[in-house]
Amino acid sequence: MRTTIRLDDGLLDEAKRLAARHGTTLTAIIEEALRERLARSREASVGPRTRLTTAGEGGVLPGIDLDDTSSLFDVMDDRN
Repeated sequence: MRTTIRLDDGLLDEAKRLAARHGTTLTAIIEEALRERLARSREASVGPRTRLTTAGEGGVLPGIDLDDTSSLFDVMDDRN
């Protein structure tokens, strides 16, 4: 796909020199940089997994939906 982008002159010159040094195209350099940035963004949005330590047996009580905060609060209020 063709598109038009505006780049800082110094950044464009540096990218062109990098492409020439590596015997590749400016398009390839821009695509690689964009792919790397998008991958970092995906990794940052996911974040590291957190492992919770639990005690006791049996897990969650029947009828409890940990994804439904309001119903969880209702159950907790009923127990007090």
